[in-house]
Amino acid sequence: MDEKRQRLIFLVDDDAKLRKLLVKFLKEHGFVLREFSDGSMVTAAIEAEEPEAVILDIMLPGESGLDILRRIRQESAVPVIMLTAKGEDEDRILGLELGSDDYLPKPFNPRELLARLNAIMRRAASAQDVKVLSTDTMEVAGLLLNRNRRTVSSGGTELPLSATEFKLLEALMSRPNMILSRDELLNYARGKDFGPFDRSIDVHIGKLRTKIESLPGAKKCIKTVWGSGYMLEDRP
Repeated sequence: MDEKRQRLIFLVDDDAKLRKLLVKFLKEHGFVLREFSDGSMVTAAIEAEEPEAVILDIMLPGESGLDILRRIRQESAVPVIMLTAKGEDEDRILGLELGSDDYLPKPFNPRELLARLNAIMRRAASAQDVKVLSTDTMEVAGLLLNRNRRTVSSGGTELPLSATEFKLLEALMSRPNMILSRDELLNYARGKDFGPFDRSIDVHIGKLRTKIESLPGAKKCIKTVWGSGYMLEDRP
């Protein structure tokens, strides 16, 4: 395979044996990996080389993976998978809050990493398909969202949404055809209406879905993915 056509991935982990294993495995599946044993040069390299994804360990010498993730998110929306110690739920949750796209506890099967890597790259590609009309507006599934005016309309009819409903719909429209977990939606729509792991998000989504589907000719676009979360489906 022509290396120029292969997919560039950054791997940030201080475990040399793990890096060697993953480089060999992922190379067999069409990836080119650039290795880093710490995060000191990662953000500059992301800007220069524009990888398609980053695999980032939390436990690193010196600066932690969470601190590196903070720096990455200040400059880039590149998909990031965090590698976490098994059972470290606090690190996993904080990583999601800081903007990681997925996580995988160690030890793990390289095939699962490959599946998760392909999934976040598909989601990133899908997000790029959002019809951005300006810096403040986007159109997905027949819905027109205006961030500046904080309105959503369809066919010229404006939807009366609460602040929470607007934030939830904005999150779903920003990533069409991508499953967002309840935790991810809570983090995006953070506000006084929610407490930690509050299941009232289901109520907000239910109200939002009802309002959208009440419009003449509107599609049933918000899908419940049982056991996973919600997705805004954008189909022809």
